[in-house]
This record gives sequence, structure tokens and C-alpha cells, in this order.
Amino acid sequence: MNEVILCGAGGHVKVVLSLLQHLGYDVPYILDDAPDRAGLSINGVPIRGPLSLLPDSPDTFAFLAISDNQQRELASQRFKNVNWVTLVHPVSFVAASAKMGAGNYIAAGAVVNAKAVLGDHVIVNTGASVGHDCIVEEFVQLESGVRLGGGAHLEQGALCQIGSSVVPNCLIGARATLGPRAVAVKPVPAGETYDGVPARPRLEQP
Repeated sequence: MNEVILCGAGGHVKVVLSLLQHLGYDVPYILDDAPDRAGLSINGVPIRGPLSLLPDSPDTFAFLAISDNQQRELASQRFKNVNWVTLVHPVSFVAASAKMGAGNYIAAGAVVNAKAVLGDHVIVNTGASVGHDCIVEEFVQLESGVRLGGGAHLEQGALCQIGSSVVPNCLIGARATLGPRAVAVKPVPAGETYDGVPARPRLEQP
């Protein structure tokens, strides 16, 4: 496998494409559902058309370069047979005892520590760290500089925004958002947005 098709042409695709090219992969084209992007190119790689052009076959190797958690999940559900590639930057660290699903992106400077478990299509962005024994479920995104203490549990689709932290053994509920530089010291309920230090519901912020 040396050819990877990219799905998504937003900002995230630029860093994914640069990593793929650095690792020596051939990216023949990019697919994106925005009609105004068809015919354009990114770093010399053409945007061919919508995601529906992706062959749903075990012979297809692709990556979902879509930063929005919900949109990434919806896109993945359209394809049952594609081989989703996991990308690990060469200057990141992933412990040998960590377990990773398909389609993950581990950026430069990221750390995934011992016994951590990552589901499918997880983004661990630049300089983020996942502590030992953490559980990070499918379609979670850790933005740059996020810190997860050991044993933290992030449910499906959760988002930790830039510079935020989760104390050890704390739960972040499904599709919840932890705001920039916030520190979660107690569970964040599913679907809620928490900000501040310590993190509190956004509606309660001064």
C-alpha cells in the first residue's frame, strides 16, 4: 500500500497531506463534497469531486481528513469496506502497549502512553498527550496541547479544544466539548460545553 486517497479539503487536509508526502505515500487525488472546491488543488494534488467517488472496496486505502467530529463520523458511515489508514508522525510517541483503531491521526509531538486505547478516527493533534490507561472512543478530537491525565475516559465524539486538560480518571461525555485551556476536574456530561478553571458549564461562566 503506497497510495492513499484523502477525503476532505478543509484546513486539516493540509497537515495530513504534508505528513503523507513526508512518509512517502502517493496521494493521487482529494475528494470533498463542497462543489466550489472541485477542480482546485492542494499542494499540487487535485480535488477530483465529491466523496461519493471513493471506491468502497478493500483495495481502497483512504484517510478522512475532516476535523469536525460529527462530519467525520457521518462520512465514515457511508463506506463499509474501505481500508482507513492510521497516520503516526515520526516525531510522536505511541507506546507499544497502546491500542489504536483505524483512521487515527497522531500529529507531531503527540504522546500516547502505555495501555491507552484509542477508537477509530481519533485525532491527537500537535503536542497533545494521552495518559496511561486512557480510553479515547471513536471520533474524538484532541486539539493542540491537550493533556489527558492517566485513566481519563473520553466518550464518542468528544472534543477537547486547544490547551485544555482533563484530570486523571475523569469522564468527558459523548459529544461534549471542553473549551480552550479549560481544566476538567469533574465529569463533563454528554453534549455539554464546559469552560474555565475549573471547568463549568458555559452558561454559568461570568
